[in-house]
Amino acid sequence: MKKALQITRMFKPRRIFLALIQIGILYIFSFVGSFLGKLLHLNFPGSLIGMGILFILLRLEIFPYNWVVIGGNWLLAELLLFFIPSVVAIMQYIQFLHQDGLDLFIIILISTVAVMVSSGLTAEMITRKGGKAL
Repeated sequence: MKKALQITRMFKPRRIFLALIQIGILYIFSFVGSFLGKLLHLNFPGSLIGMGILFILLRLEIFPYNWVVIGGNWLLAELLLFFIPSVVAIMQYIQFLHQDGLDLFIIILISTVAVMVSSGLTAEMITRKGGKAL
């Protein structure tokens, strides 16, 4: 954790360069996951396979956390920006929203509540175990 604090205090151009390199590393994991998904004929998004591989390597401490922390934090901070094209694309389906908008809203509401409840229960379980996830 001490290393992560040192990284956040780094000179800005160097930090931007590291962020770009780390985003490239994350992209490589996504690409490898997509390749494995196609190679093994899995009906699962390749990017999730790649992030699963990264997660396992991070948990086993084979891959250092500080190699992806800046790029990952930047991607998370700008996550809303990545949803803008999706929202704009929905405007092509206004007729669908008029017909099934209420059903869609109910589905989104129920799934949001389910995610909030499961996240809360998971956080509570982790807290009861003394803060250790696994």
